[in-house]
Amino acid sequence: MATSRNAILLVIFCTIFTSLGQILWKFGVQDLNFTQFSTFLNLSLFLGFVAYGLGALLLIAAFRDGELSIVYPLAATSYVWVSLTSPLFFGDAMNAFKWTGVFLILLSVSLLGYGSMKVQHG
Repeated sequence: MATSRNAILLVIFCTIFTSLGQILWKFGVQDLNFTQFSTFLNLSLFLGFVAYGLGALLLIAAFRDGELSIVYPLAATSYVWVSLTSPLFFGDAMNAFKWTGVFLILLSVSLLGYGSMKVQHG
């Protein structure tokens, strides 16, 4: 089974939604207070669950049209999105280890894609 472009696009959107969900959760937990009922009405937490759920549905749809060994590792790029946006939203610092991790994730995903193309066309 070859991985379709549709599956690749679906998993890319999945990573965007799951990353958005994680960022919204981070915003939501800043106001978290379990002693008040309003904690359960936290809009950021709720929207984070919605975004994460949409991401899960997109990943499931991507599995239908793609190889698991290609589609699932692409989901790891959500770590890249969060790492790149967290300094903007939360002032998190990127250091050499974090940049190396981002580079290794992108390199690994690229090698998987390249290896898949070689098998299909080689």
